[in-house]
Amino acid sequence: MMKFKITLLTSFFCCLSVFANELPDLGDSSQLIISAKEEQAIAKAILREVAVSPEIVQDIEVIDYLKNLGNRLVAYSPNKTQQFNFFVVNESSINAFAMLGGVIGVHTGLILAANSESEVASVLGHEIAHVTQRHLPRMIAQQKNDSIKSILGIALALLVARANPQLSAGTMTAASAMGVQKQLDYTRDHEKEADRVGFQILTDAGFDGRAMVSFFATLQKGSRFSEGAAPSFLRTHPITTERISDMSNRVKETRYRQIQDNPDFVYIKSKLRAANGTPQSAVDEFEGSIKDKRFMNEAAERYGLATAYMRKNDFIKARQEVEWLKINAKRDVLIETLTCKLEVATNHPAQALNLYLKALNLYPNHRALIYGLAELYLMINEPEKTIKLINDKLNIYPDDSYFFELLSKAYSKEGKELLQYQAQSEAYYRKFNLPRAIEQMEFAAKSKDGNFYQKSIVESRLKQLIFENSLEDIKDKK
Repeated sequence: MMKFKITLLTSFFCCLSVFANELPDLGDSSQLIISAKEEQAIAKAILREVAVSPEIVQDIEVIDYLKNLGNRLVAYSPNKTQQFNFFVVNESSINAFAMLGGVIGVHTGLILAANSESEVASVLGHEIAHVTQRHLPRMIAQQKNDSIKSILGIALALLVARANPQLSAGTMTAASAMGVQKQLDYTRDHEKEADRVGFQILTDAGFDGRAMVSFFATLQKGSRFSEGAAPSFLRTHPITTERISDMSNRVKETRYRQIQDNPDFVYIKSKLRAANGTPQSAVDEFEGSIKDKRFMNEAAERYGLATAYMRKNDFIKARQEVEWLKINAKRDVLIETLTCKLEVATNHPAQALNLYLKALNLYPNHRALIYGLAELYLMINEPEKTIKLINDKLNIYPDDSYFFELLSKAYSKEGKELLQYQAQSEAYYRKFNLPRAIEQMEFAAKSKDGNFYQKSIVESRLKQLIFENSLEDIKDKK
């Protein structure tokens, strides 16, 4: 976790130092400090680290769950032009944070602490509101007497380090960090505005507005403990009785609606729990809760136990739990994916293939199933089917870097060098790694195979990548 954050801070400083050299004098408008294009450049720097960091959850089902939840809320945000990206940090503390460029991170600890999907949505709505109301740029704009470069750098450093305030001392002197922290923490007005806008987003998107009150009230109990033991969200977004009262009054003004959670919410929580600690400790936790009937949803608990058994390579017991789910649980795509993975893990490719095809017929755009089937085709040496499958799905997920990695592997199996390097280049490009993308596209251009049409596409794309990289170089030199 520490390594990821420090790397992020380094990237931020590199981007921000470029912007600082050519920014005008500070004024009242946050737009004069950081333009939309500059914010997106910062967002790319963040996402470049997110794409390769081991501290970020890379499970596509967890990623897509949060992305879909976030996008549902964004559709009802007041700024329709703002781009958003969501990611999950493998961190047990209860926290979420918004960064410049509409990048929002959520800790696994927050998802696990939530009692309903609406509670997670309430925090996401709050963070989305911080972005749409431009709270961070507005705070930076107020620091008129300080160096822009210093203010921007420290602001982003502190924002990334919110889950662990002591991390700031690793990037700057403690005295400087503490001084700017007081200036850049969200103000009471910012928090109230994020509550108000976030609540509107939450309810307009069809979630339970009461969840914001219930989750904030739950977190406020942490104030009984020491500052270090309190949930991180309390330290970065202080929750006052006044704020809870204000939200309670808003809830009273809205019509009561019974909101049913997305069934995937409880399965995602169980999947995250099953990934915690050692495989044996995860198994022990689920076995104990099932034995003592300490659960809200038995199907989700059984799913978690099956996932933990899979981690432990205890496939016999994992199959027992999967069979229980087939009989007793409602059909769910996460259960379908787990069932397919079990057949692959137990070396039953024919059964796995049959299950993947049936599941994809029901859930044609579920990326975990697409990934699994494409990988299975590669495993049974049918790369042409991987290529067809991925190309059929690229119009839905054109920015999925793993799709291009799968294509690269499939072309490699077919001995198609140009297409292999071309696909790998596109994979790097979608990870915001332009130098590696150019390198791979150059390999493609030098390949001896490929027809005239394919070579023309590669040469044209290589020119585009080089031009885009030159623009970034110009910014870096300014």
